[in-house]
Amino acid sequence: MRKCRICHQAFTPVRSIQPTCGLFACLVAYAERVAEKSANARKAEERKVDKARREKLKTRSDWLRDAQAAFNAYIRERDRFMPCICCGLPLGDGDVGGAFDCGHYRSVGSAPHLRFDERNAAGQRKQCNRWGSGRAVDYRVGLIERIGVAAVEELESDQTDRRYSIDALIDIRNRYRAKRKALVYERARLAA
Repeated sequence: MRKCRICHQAFTPVRSIQPTCGLFACLVAYAERVAEKSANARKAEERKVDKARREKLKTRSDWLRDAQAAFNAYIRERDRFMPCICCGLPLGDGDVGGAFDCGHYRSVGSAPHLRFDERNAAGQRKQCNRWGSGRAVDYRVGLIERIGVAAVEELESDQTDRRYSIDALIDIRNRYRAKRKALVYERARLAA
């Protein structure tokens, strides 16, 4: 005896590989299910091929944008439960689009070589980062409290030129995605 895969009734199979009880409705439903699974598999394969094709067309600036987004997401997740580096208010996450950014002490525009330096980035309220023009003096005070004077002075004096190749940007993106995923997993594990 076997159970029908559609109606779950017990039946005696006529053939050794018979999946359903033999009712016409069960045969049709099973055939539709198999067709749907194969169509989904084809769609998934097409999506994979399309994604690979799109990634081949990406320019260095596209990869830079992806790497920066992954880095910023990691910093926001890392600092989620810390106060704003500038004003000390809670960051919060209830507003549409989130209530805080990944703010850089030395801005990405003025110091692009420090854009992926974790010491140079911290969670910052949008009011402080965007509308308060970064609040550099308050940011420096908060940064000194977090990482110390020596590290802040090292950041301020760092002028080394860094050029990121496409392979390096892909590596940065993947590394920060993995770090963020591990951080989220660890927090979920500790909360449970």
